[in-house]
Amino acid sequence: MSNFPIIERAQRFLSVLRHCQVLGMSVHSAEPKGLILRLPYSEQIVGNPETGVIHGGAITTLMDTTCGISTVCVLPEFEICPTLDLRIDYMHPAEPNKDVFGFAECYRVTENIIFTRGYAYQDNPDEPIAHVVGAFMRMGKPTDLQRTSKGVGQ
Repeated sequence: MSNFPIIERAQRFLSVLRHCQVLGMSVHSAEPKGLILRLPYSEQIVGNPETGVIHGGAITTLMDTTCGISTVCVLPEFEICPTLDLRIDYMHPAEPNKDVFGFAECYRVTENIIFTRGYAYQDNPDEPIAHVVGAFMRMGKPTDLQRTSKGVGQ
């Protein structure tokens, strides 16, 4: 996997996450400084049918995934890094009928933990709808059997 560009690694990671496929998430950009994922607006993720506002759980999923996949931006090879801790502060509801973007970066990488931070936004990154910080446990590279059965890291 280390032979692939960062954006391709991010796309491969996202492609094996079934819930993200159902939500229609896609990689908008990926580089060493961070990752942006796109969550398209759809009726399936509406939390309040009267207003059309997106459910907070969809934003949480976007941000957890964005932070988790941002690890491929800083690690030389794919490693299994499950979420240890995630905190999201919602600033205001997402506007109906607009896609949501999630940005995340890894700001500290240790031997055992990767620390991330980011934000969700719609039109303007300077007007975030939510802020996030997360910690991800480094469990190492997947074994050959795990790579073959899950398709991650190939």
